[in-house]
Amino acid sequence: MIEVFVSSLLNGVVYGLLLFMLSSGLTLIFSMMGVLNIAHAGVFMLGAYITYQIGKYAGFWVALMLAPVLCGLIGAAIERYGLRFVPNRKSHVPEILFTFGLLYLIEELVVMIWGRNPIPATVPEALDFPLFTLFGTSYPAYKAFMMAVSIGMFVSLYVALKRTRIGLVIQAALTHPQMVAALGHNVPSVYVLVFALGSALAGLAGAIGGFTWLTAPTLAFTVGPIVFVIVIVGGLGSLAGALIASMLIGILQTFAVVVDYSLRDLFAALGVTVSASSPLYELYSIKVAQTAPVIPYLLLVLMLIVRPRGLLGTRDA
Repeated sequence: MIEVFVSSLLNGVVYGLLLFMLSSGLTLIFSMMGVLNIAHAGVFMLGAYITYQIGKYAGFWVALMLAPVLCGLIGAAIERYGLRFVPNRKSHVPEILFTFGLLYLIEELVVMIWGRNPIPATVPEALDFPLFTLFGTSYPAYKAFMMAVSIGMFVSLYVALKRTRIGLVIQAALTHPQMVAALGHNVPSVYVLVFALGSALAGLAGAIGGFTWLTAPTLAFTVGPIVFVIVIVGGLGSLAGALIASMLIGILQTFAVVVDYSLRDLFAALGVTVSASSPLYELYSIKVAQTAPVIPYLLLVLMLIVRPRGLLGTRDA
């Protein structure tokens, strides 16, 4: 029992930090600009593909440095030449429609360049070794590296936004753009910088976390929904909330996978007989492990009912 608990907890923490790495860029963009960027998962997918392509010729470490830069430039172009001209920015609907269409364009671009089949993305050799063994299970160094990068992203973003002058300027540009402009700051350039930084974080997440999922043109639509669940549950615009929500979802899903029991087993332990002819027999027979994929969305519904602004959010969802 202790072995299962410790192993599940460790795997849950790894998965949770991976989810935070994926959602941090979107949280940054929304907290600083108020933009719900549906195409964020598409930039994450581009980061994974760019890393694969550059890694074939220059190695993983060069790809790890170049992929975020290229994704950041793509994000800057999206804001400067696309999102800036979206009408009625006071409503989220136009920007959602624009970025949703952009997500489909990114998917088709990936298909045109790399095809529809998954690419053979593998863990780099430099990180492909067991870091330690616990209860007979080896944990790879790659997961530890991923955890370290995720924690580093959180600390760096928090310090940059809360403890530096440029961070204060960026935050003020969202709520008081006229005042920031009057003080001599170029507010449109600030928006480009924020969107580029958020996209670079998505590219970094794709470079490091792309090996965890199947790297295929459907990757964006696979990870996209879970990203928005994390952002909403954590609180729209809250970086710390996104970290807490990521850890919560990662640990809950990981523990749920190993629970091979159902309500029928609970009734049997209580001495209540449930037969195939009983009402809702199929529902009682569903095991907890089978519900693991829907746990984040159940948590989302619960959060929207109980606390619409999320765990640490300052705006209603």
